Amino acid sequence: MEIKITDDALKWFKEEVELDEDSYIKFQAKYGGESEIHQGFSLAFEVNGEMEDPVTSVDKDGITFFIDANDAWYFDGYNLIVNYDEKLEEVSYKYEKEE
Repeated sequence: MEIKITDDALKWFKEEVELDEDSYIKFQAKYGGESEIHQGFSLAFEVNGEMEDPVTSVDKDGITFFIDANDAWYFDGYNLIVNYDEKLEEVSYKYEKEE
């Protein structure tokens, strides 16, 4: 399981969420909605969420993006790709099967 953050998504986080170096973004499962990989659950993020037991993380420009062990089930067998959707003017998520 990997997290991939595009440059456009990173720019969105910096500008819209006003992140700077040493900030954290925790990706987590949220009850409600749906995604490509789960009915009844969608993906959310928490700013400066506590890093208790990260199973994967990536640092970009001093910002750490991570997934905790409690939410690993949601991503089981998939990598998370975070991009920027120009039409919606927000980040979008894509799930890529692990090889």
